[in-house]
Amino acid sequence: MATMEEHLDRFMHFLTVEKGLARNTLSSYSHDLQKFWQFLFAEGVRKVEDVLELHVFSFLRYLRENGLSSRSVARTLVVVRSFFRFLLSEKIIDTNPTRSIESPRFRSRLPDTLSVDEVDSLLKQPSLQDVLGQRDAAMLHLLYATGLRVSELVAVKAGDVNLTVGYLRTMGKGAKERIIPVGEVARERLTSYLNIMRPRLLKGRKSPFLFVNRSGNRLSRQGFWKIIRKYARIAGSTKKITPHTLRHSFASHLLERGADLRSVQLMLGHTDISTTQIYTHVTGERLKAIHKKYHPRG
Repeated sequence: MATMEEHLDRFMHFLTVEKGLARNTLSSYSHDLQKFWQFLFAEGVRKVEDVLELHVFSFLRYLRENGLSSRSVARTLVVVRSFFRFLLSEKIIDTNPTRSIESPRFRSRLPDTLSVDEVDSLLKQPSLQDVLGQRDAAMLHLLYATGLRVSELVAVKAGDVNLTVGYLRTMGKGAKERIIPVGEVARERLTSYLNIMRPRLLKGRKSPFLFVNRSGNRLSRQGFWKIIRKYARIAGSTKKITPHTLRHSFASHLLERGADLRSVQLMLGHTDISTTQIYTHVTGERLKAIHKKYHPRG
C-alpha cells in the first residue's frame, strides 16, 4: 500500500505533467500539502484512506489559530481539496473528506492602482539623456502598455517583440503563450532603446533578453523592483508603487474606457475570468468616489 509521501509525489507529478502548473505554484502546493501531512501525522493519521472531514476541519482551525489569514486558509483548502479530488479520480479513496467544507469568507482586497495622471508622472521620470534612463523608460512604458507580470517583463527576449506590427509575445503562468498589442508610445521608447541604447549596454556581448543591466546580463526581478521604487520616489508619489501596480492600472484603465472583460482577461493571461472581474470593482469604486465628490447631492 502506498504511503502518504508516495501519494503526494504522484499528485505533484500530475500537476507538473498534466496540468503544467508554474514552478512557483507547484512549490506553494507542495508546501501546503507537506504542512497538512505533518498535521495529520501529529494526529496519528498515517493513511490517506483514514483522513476524515473532522481532520480537515481541525487542520483549518489550526491554521487560523496560528495567525493565518482567511485568504491564506482558503487557498490552502483549495490545495487540499484538489489533492483529495485527485485521489478520488485515481480510485485510491472512496469519498472526498473535503466535499462538504466551505471556504472561509473574506473581503476581497481591491488592487492598488494609479490614476492616468499618476502613471504619466511616473513614466516621465527616467532621463532620456542616458543609456539606463532610456532602458528604464522603455521598461516602464512596456509594462503599462501590456500589463505584463514582472517575471514576464524581465523574461522578454528581443525576438519576442515585433515593433513593426506592434505586438509582444510572452510565456505566462502554466507555460501558456499569449500575444499582447503594444501601443505607439511604448513602441517609440522600445525602438530607441533596442536600436541605440541596448547595443551600448551589451558592448559587443550577446544576450537573447530584451532588457539587460550594465554588465550585459539579464535584468533581475529584484533589479526592476528597485528601478520602479526609485522613480516613484522621484515622482513624489505617496503610494507604494510596485510592478504589479502598473499591471493593475493597465487593467482598470482599459475597463474604465470601455474594454470588454474577456479581452482584458486574455491580455492579462488570467485562466479564470473571475480573477479579472476584481477590476470591475476597482472601476466601480472610482466612479462612486467621483460621483460623491462632484455631484451636488453626493
